[in-house]
Amino acid sequence: MKVASLVPQIPDLPVRTVAEMGLRELERLRLILRGGSVIDWRRMHFQSRDEVDHFLRLCQIDTSRPYDEAWARTVLGDAVEYLRKTFDYRVAEVVAQPEEIHDLFLFASGVKGPPKYRRIACIVLKVMHVIQHIEGRDLLFRLAVSEADLANLVMSKVLGVAQDIKAKGLPVVEFAHSIKTRDSLVTKLIAKKETVAAQVYDRTRFRIITKSREDILPILYLLIQRLFPFNFVVPGQTDNSLMPFKTVLAENPHFEHFAAQLHLDRDYEAREDPAANQFSGNTYRALNFVVDMPLRMDGFLPAPEEDNRPRKGRIVFTLVEFQIVDEETSLLNEEGDNAHKLYKRRQKRRVLRRLARGLVVPKRK
Repeated sequence: MKVASLVPQIPDLPVRTVAEMGLRELERLRLILRGGSVIDWRRMHFQSRDEVDHFLRLCQIDTSRPYDEAWARTVLGDAVEYLRKTFDYRVAEVVAQPEEIHDLFLFASGVKGPPKYRRIACIVLKVMHVIQHIEGRDLLFRLAVSEADLANLVMSKVLGVAQDIKAKGLPVVEFAHSIKTRDSLVTKLIAKKETVAAQVYDRTRFRIITKSREDILPILYLLIQRLFPFNFVVPGQTDNSLMPFKTVLAENPHFEHFAAQLHLDRDYEAREDPAANQFSGNTYRALNFVVDMPLRMDGFLPAPEEDNRPRKGRIVFTLVEFQIVDEETSLLNEEGDNAHKLYKRRQKRRVLRRLARGLVVPKRK
């Protein structure tokens, strides 16, 4: 069996305009705009089995294949056991052993089963979300796979979607990628307070420039329909100086109808204290976010029918940064104090000061 054939196929969905978006889309976009977590959610927003199936395929799970179905139920079983053992939580059997994995998401969305199942299913799915990440990290540590291998897998996946965007003639001016060099990685690690390689999220980075500011939300939503699941945006790693959530509400009045139904109140972001990039110019504007990209590792594992491992997960996660900005803002970001060369100069001066520990003062240029 070819490895490529094991990657779940993602159905081609039409691009959704902002006017067509509702509460479901607003909540998912907000996760990206603020770097939030689904652990804080009270319910899912799936309306049909097909929608759940699409989501599972984005997670790299195709439950029509027995081994993927079995693995999903293994993670479900672990989550149920954790809740029962740790909290003595009474998980209803119909949730612990659903007829289909898809039913969990429909229970959690309140479109299937009695209301009491919604809360139970939500809690189970939150634990499953954490367990699958633990499993993915553990599998990655056990595999003989390099950073270059992971970067190539990510590149193939993302650029495939980029080509699709170009073929559809969507309003994207640029969809570029970069991989941080070793020198750049060393500089960034020394510049950061946390000089740990795991703290660098932009080793593999993609930059998207849309034609206009109004194109950003539709393109952003297309990414979570075609490339990665919305719940895999890394919490706390979004830097959004471009589209504050309250601005999105103000610029799109129809979203006001959903304000009272939001998981978090509309002023939540205003009470947070996001840390700005200390090397950027004061007027620099962009949306940067990090995704835990799910990747199938079938090419590094035994064929499913020959897999004798006790834990048969086949999916790992690797961190990928995305930057999205409109064309006008992109040009402004290269003017004056925002210019990239000045950013790098400020960063290098900080690095030299840290290395010298006050013994050497960098010469002015």
